[in-house]
Amino acid sequence: MEKGKNSILEKGKKRAAVENAAQVIFAACAAFSVLIVAAVTLYMIVSGTPAIFRVGLKEILFGTVWDPAAARPRYGIFFILLTSLAGTSLAVLIGVPVGVLTAVFLAEVADARLAALVRPAVELLAGIPSVIYGLLGVRLLNPLLYRLELRLFAGSATHQFTGGSNLLAASLVLAVMILPTVVSVSETALRAVPPGVRAASLALGASRVQTVFRSVLPAARPGIVTAVVLGVGRALGEAMAVTLVSGNSVHLPLPFSSVRFLTAAIVSEMGYSEGLHRQMLFTVGLVLFGFIMAINFVLHKMMKEGIRADE
Repeated sequence: MEKGKNSILEKGKKRAAVENAAQVIFAACAAFSVLIVAAVTLYMIVSGTPAIFRVGLKEILFGTVWDPAAARPRYGIFFILLTSLAGTSLAVLIGVPVGVLTAVFLAEVADARLAALVRPAVELLAGIPSVIYGLLGVRLLNPLLYRLELRLFAGSATHQFTGGSNLLAASLVLAVMILPTVVSVSETALRAVPPGVRAASLALGASRVQTVFRSVLPAARPGIVTAVVLGVGRALGEAMAVTLVSGNSVHLPLPFSSVRFLTAAIVSEMGYSEGLHRQMLFTVGLVLFGFIMAINFVLHKMMKEGIRADE
């Protein structure tokens, strides 16, 4: 009898030790993740602020000329910043509706056999290297847009033809690149909606389409907002593909203008930069980092306010 009690106590002690060890490991992993974010933030601040004091924040953010090689170097990133804003916004406007509707198809409409065909195809998009998207854009998309550009601006004496390498091409490529993230996260959110939501809507006489758009999608809104946040981060952080298809020239971001994104400015010039020029590229990275953090904060706040309004 005593041996049985001792064995039970020993098992309880071992179980408690394992649980304590697991808690320590989980806490260490969480602390490590927070430490990485803090380290990246600190590094970007330390590396990006020296050029701000040397050039001036106003000149950097609102200057329209980027010419580091001039006799009097200019480091204005206003047009570059606007390009990242406009390109990402256009990509989200195109990619998010397509991605969410694809997720609705996979979660609510398609049968298991059809979903098993479509889902791997969408997931495969996430595994394609960004340089391949860029090469496909150069080979397929740019010529098509150049033909459209020739028709739209035929006879124009002021338009500078881009050969199809413009803001619209970059936005379309980014829209395709964010699809896997938007579809995957949105589908997960839709499948997490309790079946009772669908049943209650159908019981009240709503059609299947009305149930999806008036009951299921609103219930899955937090997850869909998360998908949008991840998609925005993916689009803002892309460099290689947009460098290949956008023209990589600093201009006002109009649909048929050759433009340069923040990431493209860093990638294309970091290899040969030095001195103040190199410091400015870190400042561009700091602006991009702060921009992404600000967008994430705004979208998460909007999501929380939406949840409170629903409650």
